Amino acid sequence: MSQSAFRAALLDPDRPVPPGVTDPMGRPAGSRFDVYRNNVTASLTEALRQAFPVIRKLVGEEFFTAMAIAHARAHPPRSPVMMFYGADMPGFLAAFPPVAHLGYLPDIARLELALREAYHAADAPPVAADRLAALPGAEFLSARISFAPAMRIVQSRWPIHAIWAANMEGAPMPRERRAEDVVILRAGFDPVPQVLPDHAAGFLALLQAGHPLGQALAATPDFDLTATLGILLSGAAITDIALESAHAETL
Repeated sequence: MSQSAFRAALLDPDRPVPPGVTDPMGRPAGSRFDVYRNNVTASLTEALRQAFPVIRKLVGEEFFTAMAIAHARAHPPRSPVMMFYGADMPGFLAAFPPVAHLGYLPDIARLELALREAYHAADAPPVAADRLAALPGAEFLSARISFAPAMRIVQSRWPIHAIWAANMEGAPMPRERRAEDVVILRAGFDPVPQVLPDHAAGFLALLQAGHPLGQALAATPDFDLTATLGILLSGAAITDIALESAHAETL
């Protein structure tokens, strides 16, 4: 019996018990396998319930349970470490016909995954808040910024932060469709999502790719730089400021 056949039968109750599954007496162990199969399905469903609380609230408990089982059959765990099980959920939701009318669900799943990744990311001490402001103009433009491992950016054409806040913090549900780009920062123990100013996500993406501040500014449409830097500094997101100089000085 192959592992793939066993796994397929484990996640699909319509499949017969795999051959060779027997009890200590050598008899077919169909009932025991059914119990094991139910336990595995319940464990995977609970893992997804914990990972996607907003998705669960949006679609309801009963529907979420059925959807989680369908997800488990389509995307069984690839690792015994369950910390990030559900990484396939955004793509699964995008292709799942029963939720095709809820176009924001895949991006909500991306946001929830990013929050979980940020929670488990490594710690990194931030630079002093006044270091960046103290740089002369030329050095400011040449500076390359390093960010905390916990920082995540999620871009969406939907109001994903407003939807998240309505379900997790009791804020009003958004009444209109609008794009929202969200940065997730972890200044303390728990990650916090914040809405970025318009066009700031592109600016941060360039900095993450290693471009100096001046190049990132020149390549980004008008946006609120002061507000963006304020979000980063208050969220302890900047962990290093490297200057282009003959000695590659690092603050």
